[in-house]
Amino acid sequence: MAETALETVKGEGGSGAAKPVVGDVARVRTMIVNLYFVGEAGAGDRGWVMVDAGMQGTAPYIAKAAADRFGEGARPSAIVLTHGHFDHVGALRTLAEKWDVPVYAHELELPYVTGRSDYPPPDPTVGGGAMAALSWLYPKHPIDLGGRARMLPADGSVPAMPGWRWIHTPGHSPGHVSLFRDRDRTLIAGDAFVTTKQESAVAALMQPPVVHGPPMYFTADWRSARRSVEALAALEPEVAATGHGLPLRGASMQRALHELAEDFQRLAVPARGRYVDQPAVTDERGVVSVPPSIPAEMKTIMLGLGAAVAVGFALGAMRGGERD
Repeated sequence: MAETALETVKGEGGSGAAKPVVGDVARVRTMIVNLYFVGEAGAGDRGWVMVDAGMQGTAPYIAKAAADRFGEGARPSAIVLTHGHFDHVGALRTLAEKWDVPVYAHELELPYVTGRSDYPPPDPTVGGGAMAALSWLYPKHPIDLGGRARMLPADGSVPAMPGWRWIHTPGHSPGHVSLFRDRDRTLIAGDAFVTTKQESAVAALMQPPVVHGPPMYFTADWRSARRSVEALAALEPEVAATGHGLPLRGASMQRALHELAEDFQRLAVPARGRYVDQPAVTDERGVVSVPPSIPAEMKTIMLGLGAAVAVGFALGAMRGGERD
């Protein structure tokens, strides 16, 4: 899929770490992953919502970005999760306690944010890049939010986000959701699809724009992932803000998203992998069963050790830059 014709969002106004996407939506990048603030700049205390919570150790950076955008001491009304993978909940407990806010997730994602179940193991053999090869190191254990964890409303509404609706987009995780606003067709897609080749360390850091399937190494149900991309393409979003990569907009993004949906098997699904032929089985309690690992996994894990060193240095440098 061509990477050169896509139109990135060029938000105007704002300052600091929160980069405007469209209107009242701003993106905050924490190392390799994005989170989003939804609310007008200067909205003040309880006048905004945070979607996802970035990497571990970035809570001070996120809190400062929020203070710069909404006012000193301004807390969100809620935190909404697209899903609970480690790179989307790294600062979650710290910030939820600091701000004293509820955290909303899909019913099928609750086991992974209430300490009940590990996620299905990542597959380091897929994707062919360093980020994929070292994925066996990534945390797959749940966090436990206790009573702060709430189920998203069954009617599809999003708490404290009037005009938005959540859409169940499983595949990358069992309870993955995307958020859509019909008025201006703005989509916050989480990792249902992304706009960089997240399996590659170089792409994860440099973020050349491309409409890409969900990160392969953590996607445990490819059939569901395809249906989710098809559903999002049918929305004809004007702006797509994803968990990884730059926000994209316009007809070029729509065409690329339709191409991904129509040719998902070739463009997104690895030729071989742990979950390609048989998905992980999950329910409201968490993981029920997973297919066996494949023979190439140990070799890939060893290769990933070397990749981990290089990527660790790069991410450390980026994290240091975020604190500046």
